Amino acid sequence: QVHVVESGGGLVQAGGSLRLSCAASGRTTRRFAMAWFRQAPGKEREFVAVVSWSGVFTYYADSVKGRFTVSRDNAENTAYLQMNSLKPEDTAVYYCGATVRQAEQDLSSDAMDYWGQGTLVTVSS
Repeated sequence: QVHVVESGGGLVQAGGSLRLSCAASGRTTRRFAMAWFRQAPGKEREFVAVVSWSGVFTYYADSVKGRFTVSRDNAENTAYLQMNSLKPEDTAVYYCGATVRQAEQDLSSDAMDYWGQGTLVTVSS
């Protein structure tokens, strides 16, 4: 079992930045890719970004490419999502997930083996 906890959400003005963290604990000896998804009110959960276990491979949704950066520190069992140039349409609950599958573009939420509880990001205009 792997326990995943997100943190770092909050309220920020448009154009601002936030960094989300995703801490994993438990059976972290397995090689998990770590992914970020988000869900806005009334919408389905959507892929945002994913980083491979090694940290070498990263993929992003087109809507965040060039603004968000995903990374990880395996020594700390933590993944990060640096979000810059935030827009009101980025407002959502952001979820971190862990999967034993390979990191790939537009990873499906069905591929996640473990989920965190989510952290709310609100971007005001």
